Amino acid sequence: MIQATHGSTRCGIVLAAGEGMRLRPFILRLKGKPLPKQYVNFVGSRSMLEQTFHRAEKMIPSDRLFTVVSRDHLAHSEVRRQIAGRPKGTVVLQPENKETGPGLLLPLMHAYKHHPEAVVVIFPSDHYILEEDLFMGHVELACRQVERDPSRVVLLGVEPEGPESEYGYILPSERQHPEFSNPAHPVSHFIEKPHPSVAQGLIGEGGVWNTMVMVFKAKTLIDLVRRAAPKLHHAFHRIWRAIGTAKETAVIKEVYRKIESINFSKELLQLFPSQAPSSLWVLPVRGVTWSDWGSEQRIRSVLERRGLLGQLSAFPDPMPLEAVGLSGG
Repeated sequence: MIQATHGSTRCGIVLAAGEGMRLRPFILRLKGKPLPKQYVNFVGSRSMLEQTFHRAEKMIPSDRLFTVVSRDHLAHSEVRRQIAGRPKGTVVLQPENKETGPGLLLPLMHAYKHHPEAVVVIFPSDHYILEEDLFMGHVELACRQVERDPSRVVLLGVEPEGPESEYGYILPSERQHPEFSNPAHPVSHFIEKPHPSVAQGLIGEGGVWNTMVMVFKAKTLIDLVRRAAPKLHHAFHRIWRAIGTAKETAVIKEVYRKIESINFSKELLQLFPSQAPSSLWVLPVRGVTWSDWGSEQRIRSVLERRGLLGQLSAFPDPMPLEAVGLSGG
């Protein structure tokens, strides 16, 4: 395992609360049941979630890796099996899906409660990454940059293989940082799902695919949310205060009942540069095969290029509900 520098504490958050509705028809045909994509083992013996655990635990101990899942997901035996072995208190239940903003902030409150000085890494659970060690080396580099300058939020951006119109792009600023050894760049702006002709132009300007893998000091991101969305910050501050008390579950349910759905990338992340212009940085990732598996076509294309299309897997044996220990709402 990669060790943190300067005595800092590192935590991870695995985002596994999504429903993956676009892939439901494909998974239903493939597996015979409508399981959210992160719990599906498309190739090999591990699901996408289990692959994410394996990748994240190269640098973060399992007892500091918080995973958010939706309560409704527990209806699936595959979900119960995959989270049964997680350390106590690290599986955070979301009472309902309110998009990626709350989906990220809820486990962040748990990480911040237990490790208030932590550097946090966000790991989406629906990514295919072939060169895992090389990719995690970039995550390590991002962690070191945040440990040197806690005011930064560092996003990993993959060098595009082509003008993909279904991905978000990050355009780095042309300004070069005076640190010769620093390969990260300030973020100029974000572009969501551009037309292929626009995407080609962005690539020519140094644009990279936004992986949504990002590294930050917990208190830094929470303060950015406070500036950009004070009402949302107040709601999750209530949750933070309630964690570990008898009111925890009730407060989480109440907050979720009242808040609107918020997309983290579109409605929060893109506001941060205006709140703190020097806060967002992008670290380009080169030499890594990365894909966000959001569509059947993309999965088939990636597997076909690597000769793996014929290896789509079947589900393993189920796990009873009472074998699972959980935390949260």
